[in-house]
Amino acid sequence: MDTTTALDTAQSLLQPWTQAVTQPEPHRRDFAIASADVTAAAQALMDARWGYLGAITGLDLPAPAPAEGQPSAESHLVALYQFFNGAAVATLRVTVPHSQPVVPSVCAIIPSATIYERELIEMFGFVIENTPITDHLLLPDDWPQNVYPLRKSFTGFGGAESA
Repeated sequence: MDTTTALDTAQSLLQPWTQAVTQPEPHRRDFAIASADVTAAAQALMDARWGYLGAITGLDLPAPAPAEGQPSAESHLVALYQFFNGAAVATLRVTVPHSQPVVPSVCAIIPSATIYERELIEMFGFVIENTPITDHLLLPDDWPQNVYPLRKSFTGFGGAESA
């Protein structure tokens, strides 16, 4: 299956949960979906045998500075579930506010996702509902709680965030 056909197939499979689609590169499409729809979307890709989960990565999107006299906007975290089918990349993009960084686990569908979910928990401060393992993966066991080294606000221990 060529890349365009693979991406068109992914788009068709993900259509029930897709809020927006972008194509940042010819071989990649990003599908914005709600946190509550992650497991259903992942299940649809797996049931159709559309490739494999290659990574789950996180992004921290700080709120822009408010205009004078305007209230501050909230910062967000983004979880990117990257599925690969040959050269085609279908990314499920889930955006959640810092105040409610909750996404459901996909480990019941893709058991190997636990390693990525653990990274999201300790490096970004995501709360992964029903993930089977929450032990530290990368950081020492005595790492301070609520200090997330991949958030933009982390500046080291002199100015570490306490989210």
